[in-house]
Amino acid sequence: MRILLVAATLPEVAPLIEALSLQKTDEDNLYTARHTSVANCSVLITGVGMVPTAFALARHLPHNVYHLVINVGIAGSFDRNIALGDVVEITRDTFAELGAEDDKKFISIEQLGFGAGIFAPTRNIAQFTTKISPAKATAITVNTVHGNEASIAAIVERLNPQLESMEGAAFFYACHELKVPCIQIRAVSNYVEKRNRDNWQIGLAVKNLNNFALELLKLL
Repeated sequence: MRILLVAATLPEVAPLIEALSLQKTDEDNLYTARHTSVANCSVLITGVGMVPTAFALARHLPHNVYHLVINVGIAGSFDRNIALGDVVEITRDTFAELGAEDDKKFISIEQLGFGAGIFAPTRNIAQFTTKISPAKATAITVNTVHGNEASIAAIVERLNPQLESMEGAAFFYACHELKVPCIQIRAVSNYVEKRNRDNWQIGLAVKNLNNFALELLKLL
């Protein structure tokens, strides 16, 4: 089974790359496993944000065949029932800002009649293994992560998301367009609130994300 893991930044997956002894290839930001006891996998680092993610996937996927593509990364959580460091599987992701403002009303891209702004994975972990079963969550994808109480309240009222990232929906979009089986996994590094780095648990989230990804790869 040939698998591609997709991450925005190298630090989010550096422990996994080291654990699998992945080697950087001639292609920019692609790491491959030439000799490993787990799944035949590669890691693609796209850069942060929707545009770099979609561009990197559109450049790489048409020339490479994968049985599964997995987006992995950290995320902020609106849902306080999700503990910092928890790893979750995303069941739906929305381009939160894709649409138009009509004074105080937001008109989604679907309501405008210009396409879709909500995307879902085409696979789920349970289809491959029942030995691990992460909690499920919905997410939004944003250009600007929320750190203002008024904007947080507005997005919660409009979409009621559990998590937010800067890449997830773009990842799903690219995989849908290219007809590639896809899953998204996120580890919670912080709660979405007025920006306070002292409350963040990035190290814990990265550790748990990489441990989960390694375990999953061994089961695939």
